[in-house]
Amino acid sequence: MTVQIPETMRAAVLRDVEKGLEVGEIRTPHPKAGEVLVKVSACGLCHSDLHVIGGAIAFPKPAVLGHEVAGEIVEVGPGNEHNDLAVGQKVAGAFLMPCGQCDACAEGRDDLCGPFFDLNRIQGKLYDGTTRLADLDGTPIAMYSMGGLAEYCVIPSTSVAVVPDAIDPVKGAILGCAAMTAYGAVRRGAALRYGETVAVVATGGVGSNIIQISKAFGAKQIIAIDVADDKLEAARALGATDVVNSMNENVHDTVFALTGGRGVDVAFEALGRPQTWNSALDALRDGGRMVPIGLGAGVQTAEVEINRTVRRSQSIIGNYGARTRQDLPEVVRMAAEGSIHYQDIVTRKFSLDQAGEGYELLKAGKIQGRGVVDMSL
Repeated sequence: MTVQIPETMRAAVLRDVEKGLEVGEIRTPHPKAGEVLVKVSACGLCHSDLHVIGGAIAFPKPAVLGHEVAGEIVEVGPGNEHNDLAVGQKVAGAFLMPCGQCDACAEGRDDLCGPFFDLNRIQGKLYDGTTRLADLDGTPIAMYSMGGLAEYCVIPSTSVAVVPDAIDPVKGAILGCAAMTAYGAVRRGAALRYGETVAVVATGGVGSNIIQISKAFGAKQIIAIDVADDKLEAARALGATDVVNSMNENVHDTVFALTGGRGVDVAFEALGRPQTWNSALDALRDGGRMVPIGLGAGVQTAEVEINRTVRRSQSIIGNYGARTRQDLPEVVRMAAEGSIHYQDIVTRKFSLDQAGEGYELLKAGKIQGRGVVDMSL
């Protein structure tokens, strides 16, 4: 099966922090060994991109961002003989793209892949040390993950999972970051056990999925904590048993009252701000586990009360993404069977030309759940 692939494509390119995203024509990329080319159906809008767009996280420019995608494989590079990937398959792409060859990957720790952080996250390249993207004149363009804010993107084969036809090709874009990160936090970071109690601080795209996955894993009480009542009502619809507006209520007092004076077994922090760290720790019981997931804007710190942490045997367990090759297929399965209502998380759709507007709304906290760029618009 062959697919006609154009020589150029439209992409949202970050050339200057002051100007933001600029949509224009660049060269269509092609996969190299162990990679596939995906025609993007949709790309999610995530806070991690927002940090790069605003200059809070340093990244080479020009660059194409966008790191949670859904689409269709249109070209398969060499070195894919031992997987079942083929042209025409619908796939979800994970933001955390393991090289599959480093020591961490050999141990099954895709989330600690050295080349991903050293080459992709710092230099905007893939694992041969080059980017797949270029301007029409051949000038290299950096890739943040796969660079999904474009009509086509190259993704390492380690980082795609085939999805059934029942998965929405637009809303399914969030499976590779918002849903997979939430799954990693619950399954890997917290190792959540049936019957435990949970607090979720910040109920955006990732937090909303943590609520659903915690419910699927058997949490008996799920307390959603946010600053917006509309987001809290949406969290309740997704499975939160209780909600706390931290603008109006004392998190510690309210959570402890809701849990019989005990606090929660696990508190997830999904935004990456000092205030949300404090809220998560304030909700935690003696011997509890706090799992931070959100990335801060640049180099940020959060205070931890030393004596309380030590005397009360509390744990802080950082968790970044998930183990892509094991966990993304499981996320897809949970979405297909209805354990993850990913469709309910996506509340806004934007065209590629509106991507910059979407990120501005995200920055202002005006997107409930997740917004996505729909390439058909």
